[in-house]
Amino acid sequence: MKQGKCPKCGSANIYASEDLPLKSGPFGSNSIPVSLTAMAALDNFVCVDCGLVESYVADRYMLEKIAKKWKPVNEKADDEE
Repeated sequence: MKQGKCPKCGSANIYASEDLPLKSGPFGSNSIPVSLTAMAALDNFVCVDCGLVESYVADRYMLEKIAKKWKPVNEKADDEE
């Protein structure tokens, strides 16, 4: 959806929250926890035709922290086999 097209319904009626002020806010309402002391602000993209929402971490540094703190999905799948 970052390119302006909904992958679900094909609409180009996409809106973005990339420039919202205080998007990580005091309550972290537009962010995800990375660790006990860090929150990652999100950029959200919404298709106003079907309601699909996609979120992306806004800060590349937080992506590095996530890679160090979170468990990879592929590793989890290998453990379950």
